[in-house]
Amino acid sequence: MKYRNPVIPGFFPDPSICTDGKKFYLVTSTFQYFPGVALFESENLIEWKQIGNVLTRKEQLPLDNATHSAGIFAPVIRYNEGRFYMITTNVSDGGNFLVYTDDIYGEWSDPVWLNVGGIDPSLCFADGKCYFTGNGHDEEGYQSVLQCEIVPETGEMLTPLKGVWRGNGGRYLEGPHLYKIGDEYYLMAAEGGTEYGHMTIYARSKKPYGPFEGYPKNPVLTNRNLGGYLIQGCGHADLVQDKNGNWWMVHLAFRQTGRWMMHHITGRETYLMPVNFDENGWFTVGENGTTALEVETDRLPDIKQPDEVVRTFANTTPGVEWVYQRNPHPECYEWSDRSVRITGNGGSINDALGSSSFTAIRQEQMDEDVTCRLSANGPEAGVTLYMDEEHHYDVALCEDENGKYVIKRLCIGDVKHVAERIAVPADAKDIMFKIHMEPMLYHFSVLIDQKETDLGSAQTRYLSTEVASGFTGVMIGLYAEKDTQATFYDFEAIRKENL
Repeated sequence: MKYRNPVIPGFFPDPSICTDGKKFYLVTSTFQYFPGVALFESENLIEWKQIGNVLTRKEQLPLDNATHSAGIFAPVIRYNEGRFYMITTNVSDGGNFLVYTDDIYGEWSDPVWLNVGGIDPSLCFADGKCYFTGNGHDEEGYQSVLQCEIVPETGEMLTPLKGVWRGNGGRYLEGPHLYKIGDEYYLMAAEGGTEYGHMTIYARSKKPYGPFEGYPKNPVLTNRNLGGYLIQGCGHADLVQDKNGNWWMVHLAFRQTGRWMMHHITGRETYLMPVNFDENGWFTVGENGTTALEVETDRLPDIKQPDEVVRTFANTTPGVEWVYQRNPHPECYEWSDRSVRITGNGGSINDALGSSSFTAIRQEQMDEDVTCRLSANGPEAGVTLYMDEEHHYDVALCEDENGKYVIKRLCIGDVKHVAERIAVPADAKDIMFKIHMEPMLYHFSVLIDQKETDLGSAQTRYLSTEVASGFTGVMIGLYAEKDTQATFYDFEAIRKENL
């Protein structure tokens, strides 16, 4: 069969995967968004369904101090003897911690805090022990993969933290994972930074603390030399074995908006590639160590990936696909299967901290069509294409002493420009916004009592990571400013499965 990458499109980075022997489970980073740590389930590694988020309570996920692209970094999920564990870093409050559950569909424990610094912690259950693996500086001050044994339910360190591998010499050694495969220990990590030079490297040893021998042909996976190829930034990977004994790698990467356009807007996404071990115990990944948009394999049954996916209020869930900036004020939202009523809490989507009245779903493909009806009373409510508080495009229904009007506003860094303003008749009964997304351009229009007015277009690149920086992707947001009361209904996002 052939399958298309990414297998989970949109802002779902830093994937980690495990299996309980029946199904596969995968988690991704969520940064300042709440709930935290997106949780997916699959039976075949290609078709993934988001079944929830791991961190659903403020006690688990305090985000009051989380600026854009802070909060939750790089979670790892593992399964051992009937229990699931998730370990991660809240870089804005508390550092490294883990939670666990015996019911993957239920609630997870309160945080078990670890007295270990750094980011990108991981777990490995082997030899009847639980190994903690992270990154930081070793005893001689070098950037290194660090390791010790812990009790996961309490966070107690049973052995001193020890530097075990300094990587392959690239910058930003991060995302390490330890595995015991057969009678050897494999240590995999990322280098190069989560940008165009990203790569995956690994080493192996007969002992869990080394010495580790690096793979002679490192990096084992990177697209850094594929100029003009849509998939870039391949790295931060994790391994899993299927029921038939085959090994697979999930990893993050991103898609450029065009072959020679070095901008990406949908964030870092989740990709899947086959892994092959040779007779000497070394493994290779993908097509000569690169990731392709389309992969042909005989390891999977024929699975038809959809050419189109439609998301509505009826088939998405608040607190699952729909998320909030930092810890939300739940009293500001009233959800149904056709609408959401949002009451402004005095905040703004331009705020760098706090949780304004804003809920969002990810832009998952570069070709999408979004429509949403809106009724509102108050200063402003609308639909935003949101990268961060300084980079977003808004179409909004506004009201002042002269009546109601519609605007299109472009916010790019310090520049905030109202590009269109159209008066709304006092007797208007129906307002609907339309956004047509293409890789290079967003197109906006408004229908007032079914009469459509073109609001013009805006270049996607000004909402890209290359312009805005950070680690997230564009979100399709619904918001109410100040004390506005707004009802959004008949929301529909139709995504095209473009390559």
